[in-house]
Amino acid sequence: MNIYDRRTVLKGFAAWAVLAAVNVPWPGFGTGNKRRYRIGACDWSIGKQCDTGALELAGILGLDGVQVSLGTVQNGMHLRRKVVQQAYLEAVAAHGVKISSLAIGELNNVPYKSEPETEEWVRGSIYAAKALGCRVVLLAFFGKGDIRGDGAGIAEVIRRLKKVAPLAEKEDVILGIESWLSADELLAIIGEVGSSHVRVYYDVANATEMGYDIYHEMKQLGSEYICEVHAKENGALLGQGKIDFKKVRHTLDGIGYGGWVVLEGGVPAGMDVNEAYLANTRYIRSVFG
Repeated sequence: MNIYDRRTVLKGFAAWAVLAAVNVPWPGFGTGNKRRYRIGACDWSIGKQCDTGALELAGILGLDGVQVSLGTVQNGMHLRRKVVQQAYLEAVAAHGVKISSLAIGELNNVPYKSEPETEEWVRGSIYAAKALGCRVVLLAFFGKGDIRGDGAGIAEVIRRLKKVAPLAEKEDVILGIESWLSADELLAIIGEVGSSHVRVYYDVANATEMGYDIYHEMKQLGSEYICEVHAKENGALLGQGKIDFKKVRHTLDGIGYGGWVVLEGGVPAGMDVNEAYLANTRYIRSVFG
């Protein structure tokens, strides 16, 4: 699952040399646990979806953690299996990088609003998160899973979340809704579900693309409803696109949020992913500390 060829290893050492040259802070050295924010990245954004090698690469890139995919249809949502969980725990121990959260991106292709197997995926993700020592599972609602303007779909999502919420509460794992919906729409759904363990996974780029005032929305949702944040740009390095991340930091400080900031996207066309994520990590650290 995480076997690297010689070329990949050499690239890793080259990246390490770049880190040393640009003085990117490393997790556990200097900044450590005193930081208010911890910086992670999605495994799919660094080219390591469903691969324990994401933890090693994250360490090379200077990240504190990785948002790990639960799996795909092809691998049977493999993170639900104890043997796969153990492989990830061993990678965490070996590389000193944490699992920030889990994500079920496959819900974009196999919608939670309609497909029966997705209920078991979400239940399984709760147990997997508990076993892996993280508290957030991202539930994706894009593509085929989009619920914008879909009253019947929203009603079914609410029904299913009500059904699974007691398990999330028992295991103390938060289900985070990531979607195209506005803060008002999300609060309405959460209010209907009626559980403290169903919240919003806030993506600043998605909300910006929809034309929402992200700074107002983050204040509206507050730390009570935002369980985790994606720091994201589409087609540009972080800090060189549409999002004012200094203002994002100021807003998150103001609402008392102190969790993970997880990098997603942020790779310009034609740019090497590792180079982009070295730059993205350095920039976000300069903003979030």
